[in-house]
Amino acid sequence: MPRQPRLDIPDVLHHVIVRGIERRDIFAEDADKERFVASLSALLTKSATKCYAWALMSNHLHLLLMPTRVSLAETMRRLLTGYAVYFNRKYQRCGHLFQNRYKSILCEEDPYFLELVRYIHLNPLRAGMVSDMNELGSYPWSGHAVLLGKRAMEGQETDEVLTRFGNTRARAVRGYWQFVADGITTGHRQDLVGGGLKRSQPDCMEIKEIAAFDERILGSGGFVEKLTQGASVVEKNKPRLALVELLDRVCAVTGVVADRMQCPGKERAVARAKAIFCYLAVREYGYTGTEAGKVVGIGSAGASIAARRGAELLKSYPELGI
Repeated sequence: MPRQPRLDIPDVLHHVIVRGIERRDIFAEDADKERFVASLSALLTKSATKCYAWALMSNHLHLLLMPTRVSLAETMRRLLTGYAVYFNRKYQRCGHLFQNRYKSILCEEDPYFLELVRYIHLNPLRAGMVSDMNELGSYPWSGHAVLLGKRAMEGQETDEVLTRFGNTRARAVRGYWQFVADGITTGHRQDLVGGGLKRSQPDCMEIKEIAAFDERILGSGGFVEKLTQGASVVEKNKPRLALVELLDRVCAVTGVVADRMQCPGKERAVARAKAIFCYLAVREYGYTGTEAGKVVGIGSAGASIAARRGAELLKSYPELGI
């Protein structure tokens, strides 16, 4: 079954999961994690995206975000593309860093907010990267240490978590710490990483009604209906990316110099980059084949053919965030 497009809706919690390609490490040393956190912090502030929890592992990462002014896709595209370019240059490698596209699950806030904060911040302990709660409190690569006041990170929302545990900071921190510790025995929570579950009325009722369900959403049937009905409106109002900026992004990810995109020829790397560009321009942003073709030096018919090829080629470039 073809995967559904992501739902990118403002003012809603998004549990974002990013994995390395073939489960390979995406951080080789602490300096890489420092670079990623610095980029994340800057983007959160610039885009007014709220971040309530985060955890960097060796080959994947978790984020609990709420986009407000800038779309999640835009923020993630900038974050992942920038880091992939940095990582490849630093380690003199080429190819893809991330596995497929990042996963984003929209979550109903009231029943899941604190559960998600706890689940994400327990990741290092569950993975054996730290041995106990004391070490977890000093683990520098998650938002848990920030909530405990042992690390600072601009852009992470702390008050919205801590105020749920007490009316003074000391009491709130103690309550939060105990809440996280109580979650150790729950183990892996597939329901928090795999989208919602189909829900039905109790068996005792004469007619069983299946609540609205969407694997991209974690929440009640009413929440699912509200989001899926509003998603089409959001999508219609999606701003178009300028073709020049789109070209720059495609070139940054594919490694093809922008000047070569206007040149005729059948060089494989350039042809692939043109196909991906045409697909994004025509299918995702609504430009005509003529408009897209002018940017990469081909006619409208050639742009249409390239766009059909680009749909499959794009799967190899999840850094573009589509």
